[in-house]
Amino acid sequence: MLVIFSSPASANITMFGDVAVQLLKMLGHSGTVPSAIRAEDIPAALASLEAALGVAQQQPEADESTDDNEDAPLVSLHKRALPLIDMLKAAAKDENSVQWANQ
Repeated sequence: MLVIFSSPASANITMFGDVAVQLLKMLGHSGTVPSAIRAEDIPAALASLEAALGVAQQQPEADESTDDNEDAPLVSLHKRALPLIDMLKAAAKDENSVQWANQ
């Protein structure tokens, strides 16, 4: 499953469903797809996400080797969250909502 985040404040973002749901829960959302965050709720959600990512960075990452590509670099959750953080900041600045749905 893919999840597309959209807002009038920035370009759309496409993420794998498991990563998107994990980030939505860090935002303080239920993780329901499709759904949205109203403009007035974005600053609190962004603060929750950034706080949760700070805690996640301090925890050691599990070694997840794959048989397909053992030499492929692991992309951290924090790096995967950066486009969403940028979207949330732009939406907060422009007072826009952010919505997401399955593709």
